[in-house]
Amino acid sequence: MPKHKNKAANPNPDAQPTLIHRYLFPVTIGVLLLAVAGIGWFLLHSQPAPLTYAPVNTPVAQPVAVAPATMVDEQQCQGCHSAQVKDWQGSHHQLAMQEANAQTMLGDFNNVTFKAENETTRFSRKDDGFWVNTPGIDGKNADFKVAYTFGIAPLQQYLIEVGEGRLQALGIAWDTEKHRWFHLYPGQGVTFKDPLHWSKPSQNANFMCVECHTTGYKRNFDAAKNTFDSQWNSLGVGCQACHGPASNHLQWTAKKGDLIHSGFAVDLKDKNATVEIETCARCHSRRAPLGNGFTVGKRLMDDYLPSALTRELYALDGKIKDEVFEHGSFAQSKMFDKGVRCSNCHNPHSTELKAPGNGVCLQCHNTAGKTSVEGVDGKGLQAKNYDSIEHTRHTMGQPGSQCIDCHMPGKFYMGNDFRHDHSFSIPNPERAKKLGTPDACLTCHQGKAGDKVTEQFKLWNTSTAAQAPRYDESLWLIRNGQPGAAQALYEQLQRSNLPAIQRATLLAELPLYPSEQALKLATRDLSNPAPQVRESAVRAISAFLPPPERAPLLTPLLSDPVKAVRIAAARDLLSVARNGLGAAQDKWNAAITEYENVQKSLAERAEANLNLAMLYQASGRSGEVEGLLRTSLKRDPDFYPALVTLVQWLEANGRGQEAQALLAQSLKAHPDAALLQHTQGLALVRAGQPAQAMPFLRRAAQLEPQSGQYGYVLAVALHDSGEIDAACEELERLLKVQPADRNARLSLIQYYLDNGQEPKAQVLLQGWKKMNMGDPALK
Repeated sequence: MPKHKNKAANPNPDAQPTLIHRYLFPVTIGVLLLAVAGIGWFLLHSQPAPLTYAPVNTPVAQPVAVAPATMVDEQQCQGCHSAQVKDWQGSHHQLAMQEANAQTMLGDFNNVTFKAENETTRFSRKDDGFWVNTPGIDGKNADFKVAYTFGIAPLQQYLIEVGEGRLQALGIAWDTEKHRWFHLYPGQGVTFKDPLHWSKPSQNANFMCVECHTTGYKRNFDAAKNTFDSQWNSLGVGCQACHGPASNHLQWTAKKGDLIHSGFAVDLKDKNATVEIETCARCHSRRAPLGNGFTVGKRLMDDYLPSALTRELYALDGKIKDEVFEHGSFAQSKMFDKGVRCSNCHNPHSTELKAPGNGVCLQCHNTAGKTSVEGVDGKGLQAKNYDSIEHTRHTMGQPGSQCIDCHMPGKFYMGNDFRHDHSFSIPNPERAKKLGTPDACLTCHQGKAGDKVTEQFKLWNTSTAAQAPRYDESLWLIRNGQPGAAQALYEQLQRSNLPAIQRATLLAELPLYPSEQALKLATRDLSNPAPQVRESAVRAISAFLPPPERAPLLTPLLSDPVKAVRIAAARDLLSVARNGLGAAQDKWNAAITEYENVQKSLAERAEANLNLAMLYQASGRSGEVEGLLRTSLKRDPDFYPALVTLVQWLEANGRGQEAQALLAQSLKAHPDAALLQHTQGLALVRAGQPAQAMPFLRRAAQLEPQSGQYGYVLAVALHDSGEIDAACEELERLLKVQPADRNARLSLIQYYLDNGQEPKAQVLLQGWKKMNMGDPALK
């Protein structure tokens, strides 16, 4: 995960110790998992609804044919751009990453001892170096030299050299405001055995952090040697980090020729705000890389796969939950829709706001009802005094009187770093209570005071005008399996003004509510102008149709102008392509090669090696599978999906004893790993020992009660063992935590009928009909 230009480098401070990036790297456990009972269904291929979107296009201007630009010494920028350089010097961008020395180190290294999470760390000076004595990957205390600083306020984090070119982000940071050391994971028991320990792959700065703290960064991982030789043009976020390599620009300044964008690959002042916003999003978004760095002039999703508004990362209303940075929030906002860009509010060189107080917002929201910002659509603006007590309902100069207090609430991340939400929401405590979402009013007014402010808000908010169904209210119905959920989902996807990131999020929910209408909606969005929507639509189509039937829909996307969409379609068509795709075969070959190259470019990651193993298994390249699985575990011994797949691979190849020994050893070392417990249970089921399997399946469901798979498999195993009452109880429990789980609902109805409880089955069935009358299973 990329870091802010002014933040330290901890990948995910609020996450529980889980597999990193599991939502970003599409990993399949393997075709060898036990196939549990379930209802498969297929919709007949029907003609999609007429397309209502503009043709897919790429808004980024393309340069004329010139030699590829290269990085130059950034000192050469200062002669002509002194004003920008003056703003930039001393900024969080400039100081994002610095060499560790007496001028840059802010923490107390005067033989200070810090104890936290059952570990003791000592900070000291030796000669000109700064040293940390702390438990390493083996749990033993050792001396490590600080190589670089990350950030300057409100905290500073430190990168440690551990050999083989690896830089690791220390899990203890310096609070620059309170002048103290503090642990980034307080109370979580993060020791050397935990995946979030500073010594583990999840804290490897070469991959996770440095790209967004330097200019011209390349990871340069050597897969054969398992080493890094990471390079950058300059430390900190410099001119070329955003504008791109400047060699052609320097030539243009000398000749004043006709090079487009004065020799740069992009014009960040392009009328299309997408150019600038996607440039910023390369670091200011939660995303996974699709290569080794980015290419200036391409779309964001040519180089990265940004996250949608998943339940792990965002609240129902889209407010920030986990550490997601600004782009995902901003992409939902009316500001984004009206053409507002980052630099309308922020000076990109100094990183400061362009006006104090409410001045930034008053550029558009003012008594004239007109925007003073070029390129922003001012239609719909009201002429109103927003900077007044009549609007804010709070005394001027007091908390609540600033626009950001109510419309940009936030959270603390990394211990003391407050990040503002950028969706620019309107507070509504009454709705927040119903949906369980964060609210600016209720954050300040808690307890009885919150009740009072909710009642007061009702008096202020007296509008009776009919409104279209809200995204957050619809999503509450969808994720909670409520009556009308499917219809709410379909209505949202039929909106023409739905933000692309919200549309992509809803498409991911669509497989829970299958119907012919759902298929039509997903098919239509294969031609949406937003690449994130097209990529999400590919995944939705994959859940609706068997490979041969979805092939005609997806083959056109093998030529999509954006890489992330092409490779999503190629992966999905893998099983069909083995038998030939006719005229589209060459395009598939090219796209699946792109996918393969993406994984190879991420060879330092366990996830990428597993993805390659699964690709080669499905492609008939069996000889390479085991080696890649073992490499995956070499990269990260705690990456359980690779371990599980290796166990199943060994079993399938007649090496069951070896597989069981490997699994038993891993279970002994990690008894609280739900996936390992689940895998052991499935292995025993396959071996014809269902009774011995049951404790492992139960333990997996207990360790991760929110998991639909673990609970469902346990219920099936209980039913098959004759424990029908227990199976029903497990499915009832599962539906309480996963009320939209279709498989659980369908099986529970059948189990009720098997157990002579037809009234209960009818109640569940009628509830299902209210959720999604068009579900094929109801026919």
